[in-house]
Amino acid sequence: MREEILAYKRERILEEAVKLFYERGFTGTTLDDIAAELGVTKPFIYTHFRSKTDLLAALCKPTIEMSLEAVSGAANSPGSPTARLHSAIVDFTQVVLSRQANIAIYFREEKNLAPDALAEINALRKKFDRVLSNLLTEGVAAGEFDISDVNLTALAIGGMISWAYTWHRQEGRLALEDMCQRMADLALQMVGVRSKVSA
Repeated sequence: MREEILAYKRERILEEAVKLFYERGFTGTTLDDIAAELGVTKPFIYTHFRSKTDLLAALCKPTIEMSLEAVSGAANSPGSPTARLHSAIVDFTQVVLSRQANIAIYFREEKNLAPDALAEINALRKKFDRVLSNLLTEGVAAGEFDISDVNLTALAIGGMISWAYTWHRQEGRLALEDMCQRMADLALQMVGVRSKVSA
């Protein structure tokens, strides 16, 4: 029970930090601001995070971990490379579009991350690119994908999905599930697959 309470308190701190970092920026937000929004004192935050940069890392790192998990899970599942790539992009897009504020904060505030946290995140990003490249290589070998440069294509697909945080609106014309499916269809077109995968 104590662990659940601690986890809840930590999550509340992260929720307020995301909101304030997104609205005011990292440098424009103090720990006192976050504490005031929560109705607590600054020492309360220090019981969960060593510093404001530690809090920033805790907002940024889980998103790339979740993205890697989404793509790895699909890549390691049964099925054809086409079906697995479609599933990977649906799941990856779901992560990106459900964590838009976190991704915006990461891209804006990357320069404020501690060097060790930045190195960890960059290592995860490279692993993500490798997993996606390996899946594309499988698809080429199976004759399902028509790609001249696998690594560049992996970067292009990853960039296309990641950048959706800048323009996707929750109240837009497409529901989240539809958007995920459309983005996956676009990724398949990029690798030379011309027929849609049934959901």
